[in-house]
Amino acid sequence: MENEKQPVHQHLSGYAQQAKGTTGFARIVKATGYSRDGFLAAYRQEPAFRQVFWLNLILLILLVFMPFMLLVKMVLIFASIFSLVVELFNTGLEAAIDHTSTERHPLAKIGKDVGSAAQFLALCLLAILWLMAFFG
Repeated sequence: MENEKQPVHQHLSGYAQQAKGTTGFARIVKATGYSRDGFLAAYRQEPAFRQVFWLNLILLILLVFMPFMLLVKMVLIFASIFSLVVELFNTGLEAAIDHTSTERHPLAKIGKDVGSAAQFLALCLLAILWLMAFFG
């Protein structure tokens, strides 16, 4: 019964224990480092992430000069960040699938295709919102 009251991370060992064991400001610092590592890995190893990153950087720079209302700008910024988040999830999903096996498997294909479909929808949303901002 006593084990049920302990946090989950107390049952982990090795690297996982070290990563989960910190609290407070030290945890925030470590999490920030992991996030930086994730951005760098995605940028260096995934052409799709680089493409989405540069597309959104250009759109955000363009947004500075557009005479849209603040609410419209906020929605466009959200859509840009959302497409980057979806691409990060897609990249992570693909890496996890490839780590499991690089052999062709129907379930691996579904996993990768679903991640791709999610990114397609995020980019469609981005395009639709920009079109609405221009012509709405």
